[in-house]
Amino acid sequence: MSISARTMNVIGRSCASLLVIAGMMAGLLPAQEGHPLVGTWHGDWGPNPQNRTDVTFVIDWDGKAISGIINPGPDAMKIENATVAPVPDPNGWKVHFEANAKGVRIVVDGTIQDITNVRRSVVGTWTQGASKGDFKMRRDN
Repeated sequence: MSISARTMNVIGRSCASLLVIAGMMAGLLPAQEGHPLVGTWHGDWGPNPQNRTDVTFVIDWDGKAISGIINPGPDAMKIENATVAPVPDPNGWKVHFEANAKGVRIVVDGTIQDITNVRRSVVGTWTQGASKGDFKMRRDN
């Protein structure tokens, strides 16, 4: 039993059409999220609502350790110690960052808010030397 050239042509076009449709559908599916801290984050910290300092975090994860920088640019600070501790409450993951700003120790402790949202946030405290204040940052898309 042989298959005609015309039948082969119809089968080939059908397969090609299915591949195109599958490719378009894949573009509509949401991407899988990786580590909850990876990305660029913007926020601020300060002792009161009138006295705030803007901060930017660029955070990465290599599969074993969290790394990154605070305030990219000439005065960038390397994140020296970072941890995230998952807890049963999805809005309660604890995070901890440490860095040095020209010899002054920075310690940030917070909680990831709305962890399933791509624009999740971290809320907590920022201690820089003897100064302490509240802290909030939100992840960029």
